[in-house]
Amino acid sequence: MSKRIITACLFMFFLTVATAQEKLNYAEVDKQSYQLFLEEKWPELIQFSEEARKQGIDFFYLQARTGIAWYNLGKYRNAVPWFLKAYANDKSFEWLQEYVYYSLVFSGRKLEAIKYAPFFSDAVKKKIGFEETGLTRFAYETGYSFNQDFETLKTRAFSTEANLGEDYGEGYFLKNYSFHSVDLTHRVAPNFTLNHNLTYIGANREAVVDWGGQTNSPIRINQFNYYISPVWIIGKRLNISPSLNLIFGSGDVYAGRLTNNSSKAYSIKKTNYSDAVFSTAVWSDFGNFSPGMEVNAGSINDSKFAQVSSWLTYYPLSNTNLYITPKVYFKSGTDGFGWNAMGISGGATLWKAHVSAQYLFGDMENFVESAGYVISNFPGKSDRKIMGSVYFPIGKKYQFVFRYINQNVTEKYQVYTGGYKSNALEYNYLKQTITGGISWNF
Repeated sequence: MSKRIITACLFMFFLTVATAQEKLNYAEVDKQSYQLFLEEKWPELIQFSEEARKQGIDFFYLQARTGIAWYNLGKYRNAVPWFLKAYANDKSFEWLQEYVYYSLVFSGRKLEAIKYAPFFSDAVKKKIGFEETGLTRFAYETGYSFNQDFETLKTRAFSTEANLGEDYGEGYFLKNYSFHSVDLTHRVAPNFTLNHNLTYIGANREAVVDWGGQTNSPIRINQFNYYISPVWIIGKRLNISPSLNLIFGSGDVYAGRLTNNSSKAYSIKKTNYSDAVFSTAVWSDFGNFSPGMEVNAGSINDSKFAQVSSWLTYYPLSNTNLYITPKVYFKSGTDGFGWNAMGISGGATLWKAHVSAQYLFGDMENFVESAGYVISNFPGKSDRKIMGSVYFPIGKKYQFVFRYINQNVTEKYQVYTGGYKSNALEYNYLKQTITGGISWNF
């Protein structure tokens, strides 16, 4: 008997729910959703709007109210599609124009926000500070990197380890380097942004030559990187950004030679070099996910290569307060085209500061990181890199950044027999980098 009673109660419950669902109509949905809106009952409003849509009821104000509910909960990525649906139905409301703009900005999709901004009213454009063209960002960053194993490497007996004998051996040991970087971003058109970067790197190395005895000399490398990248949106949300990174510099080579009377002499020779990398990145946004892919092709250290990377950024809170991005890299090599590195990065907002971290591992030689911006074109290779950054905003226009990078590097002590490479000893060291910078947003 008890089972029959329970079954009857369940049947009456579902019948009541079904009957209640059938009673929903446009006027009822408008009235109840507006009341929930006035009472700021955001979760209830979201749930009620979902139920109304299941019954085929949807209209401009319900879409806008749903977006506002998600927005006030801080779920900006969930709010965006509802604001865009409402905006597609009626573009005249200034309050809706603001919601469209800021929900996209707070979702990390500012390029899309800028795409809509030209069609806003003059009052809204002024309020959000929109200009169709002009300078949008300027930044300066400087840093110092050092090899904590420099003294150990400099005094290490490589000639003994390599059984050098009468052969010729040489090694170039990184001591430290400093860099200065300037970023400039300007809007050429509402849907077209151009990014520039110019970086100078000054590296100090110690050249050690073993040839019937050891001699050494400090050497200097001066390098400039120029990076240019246009960015625009195709269709509604497909971002595309080709880029070109030109690298040119000069360095010292310390080497021994035989004079006319067959005596040994050592001298420093100046050399010039240039590298270039072309990249194209595409990415988009789907709810709380942002997939992307990049293709790189170029020549580094006289070695041509092709590299492909892909990633997927996940925003678990539906905003930029927390995100995580796994990445995978593939590259052409002597064994063909295959996997060469993986990475994971992420970020979180803590109070007013934003912290981010990155971990890369794999076979990183002549390596191009995502965005085609950071290129490892110095000698050697790495199989691990860790980076942490802290951003401190000051007001609405300024932001300070501090970074720490920890990376292991493998290079070679080279042995020559009769003028030809005959043997090599690999050595490892830890490179640590500290940087700081400031940016201005216009």
